[in-house]
Amino acid sequence: MPLYPSGSPASRTRAERFDALVLEALEPIEERWSAELADLDVAVDDVPEVPAGTRSTADDDAVLGDGEVPLARLVPAGMDRRGAVTRARIVLYRRPLEARALDGEDLADLLHDVLVEQVAGYLGVEPDTIAGEE
Repeated sequence: MPLYPSGSPASRTRAERFDALVLEALEPIEERWSAELADLDVAVDDVPEVPAGTRSTADDDAVLGDGEVPLARLVPAGMDRRGAVTRARIVLYRRPLEARALDGEDLADLLHDVLVEQVAGYLGVEPDTIAGEE
């Protein structure tokens, strides 16, 4: 028998709580930039995938990292392996982001900062423009 009712916030998994924080951090950015972000998706992976034979993604301009550990990646629109058109997307890496946060509030702030950086990269503007500090 669960300790908390199934609909309560305490019953959510870490991944579900993280997803909710992502949506919360993204909301003010989307409100202001909805037209420009219409073709951008935001996704969450638990950990970054590092291709075999590589040691780091730190030199990849599309990757926002903390030292050698990627926190997020901006994947441009293109084609997948089957030739289907894909949309641009920001991929946030849940476990590295959680590991860098002191608490839930710090994680929310970190997510906001990472999303601002990635959206700025996508739009080709300075992060201060996205953050509303023009």
